[in-house]
Amino acid sequence: MNPWERFVAVAHGAQTDRVPVALIVDSPWLPGMGGISTLDYFLREDEWFKINLGLSERFPEVAWIPGWWVEYGMTAEPSALGARIAWHKNEPPSIEPLRGKLAELASLEPADPQVHGMMPLVLQGYANAERRLVPLGQNIKMVAARGPLAIAGWLIGFSDLMLGLKTEPELTHRALAVVTETVIRWLHAQWNVLRAPEAILVLDDIVGMVSPKMFDEFVRPYFARIFAEFPNALRVYHNDTPCPRLIPSLATLDFHVWNFSHLMDVGAVQAAMPQKALMGNVPPLDILVRGTPAQAEAWARECIQKTGGRNIIVSAGGGVNGGTSAEMLDALVRATQA
Repeated sequence: MNPWERFVAVAHGAQTDRVPVALIVDSPWLPGMGGISTLDYFLREDEWFKINLGLSERFPEVAWIPGWWVEYGMTAEPSALGARIAWHKNEPPSIEPLRGKLAELASLEPADPQVHGMMPLVLQGYANAERRLVPLGQNIKMVAARGPLAIAGWLIGFSDLMLGLKTEPELTHRALAVVTETVIRWLHAQWNVLRAPEAILVLDDIVGMVSPKMFDEFVRPYFARIFAEFPNALRVYHNDTPCPRLIPSLATLDFHVWNFSHLMDVGAVQAAMPQKALMGNVPPLDILVRGTPAQAEAWARECIQKTGGRNIIVSAGGGVNGGTSAEMLDALVRATQA
């Protein structure tokens, strides 16, 4: 089995020849890995292609999530809904919230991915990449979007979003409806530009900050809509905010794989949601950046031991941080080969 086949099999509850390794990587890590600036990574298409192609050559036992990700930091969705973007040479761009905050967001129409913000550039990037990948016998298998709460937080400020959930629920629902429709359109637009996509990735850490009651009102209905749009896709959810109180709620959402926080015990999470595949949960900063390969390998082995090697995909407890060395990723692979 190749890394993607292992990932898919475990996502659907099947056994594999060994525990898969899969990692979420993007512009905080990849430019440094390739030895170029962040702006060059975004703008020099040949370098972008070379760096992403080199991942499978340097790490042949790792599945990359989403893989061949055409992204400009967090900007795609906020830029399409009117946020101003500030660019930086050696780090991902930052986002300035809408001046009208929650009321302005609630008044907007959902974005059109074909014309708004950075979205058309991303779609063209995917089309260009696939034209180069098909002759190599490859294709892009997964598309990605930030989730409704994460996008709303970037657009109006995270403190204002959390306050709005409590003090202006009707206005917040209108805003989340705008963002959710934008997410659905955005995922479909990416899906439709690719030759044979198989999976979606939704990333939303802000969900981990709400209470179970707030989850039922402000999370469940919007995420249910998103996942229902892709009934035949493999569905991956990233939320690495520690949120053990939400495990029963999250277990009811219709995704296959959860990438979650290293601050939550993998054995306890598996016991609470045995029907989901878990992706994690080696500490991305304290171990993968600041630790040693031996520590990374030991932590990954402990994840396998606690889960009995079932429904587990070894990964960081979140995305791969800038400064993570190749040797640390090699250590994760070694942990699965014993």
